[in-house]
Amino acid sequence: MKAATHKSELISTGVVAHNRRANFDYEISETFTAGLELTGTEVKSLRQGHANINEAYGIEKNGELFISNMFIAEYSYRGYESHAERRDRKLLLTKKEISKIIGELAKKGSTLVAMRLFFNDRGRAKLLVGLGRGKKLYDKRETIKERDWSRDKQRIMSQANH
Repeated sequence: MKAATHKSELISTGVVAHNRRANFDYEISETFTAGLELTGTEVKSLRQGHANINEAYGIEKNGELFISNMFIAEYSYRGYESHAERRDRKLLLTKKEISKIIGELAKKGSTLVAMRLFFNDRGRAKLLVGLGRGKKLYDKRETIKERDWSRDKQRIMSQANH
């Protein structure tokens, strides 16, 4: 992807990165919208759309939640200051949400999965995370069957209307 050169090409609101495999690989039970603690060069890089959350997951350290393995590319026009591309970034949630998530993560098989990275209406970077359990192979097959059937159903209905 080429670097944004004009201000109009920068992302001010809307989706920066989307994890399409989250709903396929995990059975998501609950979602939370979390703020992110970012540095200046990370925000500038996000505004250019240089992020990947496909392998990102949540971890707990000292009663706080962090997102690990989220990739934000180095800012192309940086001066002397830069950031680590895959560092752990703190999630900003309420105490009630944090305690609920930590309680769920303590259960076997539970994972905190990054689903969508976006800028909200106020221009703040937000991360939609989901509490999920990994699907087994047969669950994935069931998901594929349902998707194929709904696609075929739509096709049949559209042909019947014409």
